[in-house]
Amino acid sequence: MHHYNDNTEELNLPPSKTKIKQQMHDLQDIGEQLVGLSTDKLKQMDLPESLFDAVREMKRINKFGAQRRQMQYIGRLMRDVETAPIVAKLEAWSGKSNQHIAWLHQLERWRDRLLESDTALTELLADHPETDAQRLRALVRNAIKEKELAKPPKNYREIFQVLREIMPEQISKAPDIDSSTISDA
Repeated sequence: MHHYNDNTEELNLPPSKTKIKQQMHDLQDIGEQLVGLSTDKLKQMDLPESLFDAVREMKRINKFGAQRRQMQYIGRLMRDVETAPIVAKLEAWSGKSNQHIAWLHQLERWRDRLLESDTALTELLADHPETDAQRLRALVRNAIKEKELAKPPKNYREIFQVLREIMPEQISKAPDIDSSTISDA
């Protein structure tokens, strides 16, 4: 008995060449992200030894053709690796990095505002009464003089350090990631 509307045969077809190629490119992209990690973070990934060694070797290669072949090799090795935990950890680290960069930009904006306006200092001191107002005022005054006299920005940098102390980074944990899987490195 034939059912011409039956789609079960289509579901059992092997993936198309295009789909296989796309999967390989995706694995190579993940491999490139692994190559960009520091050795410490790479160790935290809990990779199979062959993949770990291939990624470390890639860091030593400086000829383009050899790099391309090594990335293809890494992509092939990744076919046998469960990539979901790797991707989750990379995304978690990326999110933390983006959050850290946003915090640094916020501190830079505050520093620029302090140099441009007296009201910014008043506002900052109102929000953070524990701040040493006299020291911060002196740093701002000296940073403005440094800029006018084209001197090295010693006080300008120190303002940033003071802001880091009084406005610590708020690290939020991603709600969908189990914090027990993230090591304290």
